[in-house]
Amino acid sequence: MKIIVPMAGIGSRLRPHTLTTPKPLTVIAGKTIVQRLVEDISKVVNEQIEEIAFIIGPAAKGFPADTSQKLISIAESLGAKGSVYVQEEALGTAHAIYCAKNSLSGPCVVAFADTLFKAEFKLDANADGAIWVKRVEDPSAFGVVKLKDGYITDFVEKPDHFVSDLAIIGIYYFKDGDKLKNEIQYLIDNDIKERGEYQLTNVLESLKEQGAKFIPGTVDAWMDCGKKNPTVDTNKQTLTFEQQDGNNLVADDVILENAKIIQPCYVGNNVVLKNTTIGPYVSIGHNSVVENSTIENSLIQNNVTITNATLNEAMIGNFAKFDGNFTSVSIGDYTELT
Repeated sequence: MKIIVPMAGIGSRLRPHTLTTPKPLTVIAGKTIVQRLVEDISKVVNEQIEEIAFIIGPAAKGFPADTSQKLISIAESLGAKGSVYVQEEALGTAHAIYCAKNSLSGPCVVAFADTLFKAEFKLDANADGAIWVKRVEDPSAFGVVKLKDGYITDFVEKPDHFVSDLAIIGIYYFKDGDKLKNEIQYLIDNDIKERGEYQLTNVLESLKEQGAKFIPGTVDAWMDCGKKNPTVDTNKQTLTFEQQDGNNLVADDVILENAKIIQPCYVGNNVVLKNTTIGPYVSIGHNSVVENSTIENSLIQNNVTITNATLNEAMIGNFAKFDGNFTSVSIGDYTELT
């Protein structure tokens, strides 16, 4: 089994945090978004992952030189080969996948790296394909699928009237990666575009018309990492799931001086907490110092210094320094508010 991860977007909705860190490498409760994504996929497919191929953007669009090595390390941590491809120009979802054409063979999962999920189902690898879906209250904002006798019959993009409440979350299984590659090649060769781009939905429709039967994979939770507030909420949900699984996410070397941690929280290595209460639902990255502060429901990255703060629903980037009385902030890497 292979996993293909298109992640070439610049993450403009999550700025300033994505000005220096690609969105999928944002850390949620001690792990990057993309690492959590591929780990959860590996549990669902319940098979050995042979290769994980990542499609990133060029350095000029905010992808640092060490991005490839970080991604390869994530793949290797799952016992898989890591491959990295570059999408030089944003030409749509199908085009992004095609950038990894050298890795498109055999069974594969395609997962766009701006979402996390929680699921208990196990993938039926004998199906022609599967599409991860989640029931939503307002399907008009999403692409949805219609079902008949357990199979997907239609893909409908942002319906203006109710046709289904099963929203596509951006994760797909294809039994035959070569067939997927050939269908995308056909789009490109014949310049078949929607809204000026090569879209995966056209590929899905074509495969369905050729007789491929797609089944749904219904997830229990779908967590968005597109903007600041949803990302902070994703941190909260992830911490809750980690606590339910019995995982302790507080490092052994955390220094507490008149400080209190209200679980669930993630606290990284070499963190100092003085005259401070954190939690619930707080993640604090490695090598950070927090003094004279109260923090809840917040996501704080590595090497951060916080003093005299009362924070709630805050997101603070790497190497930032904050001293103040603001309560709901979004501070990017290397920013100082003192």
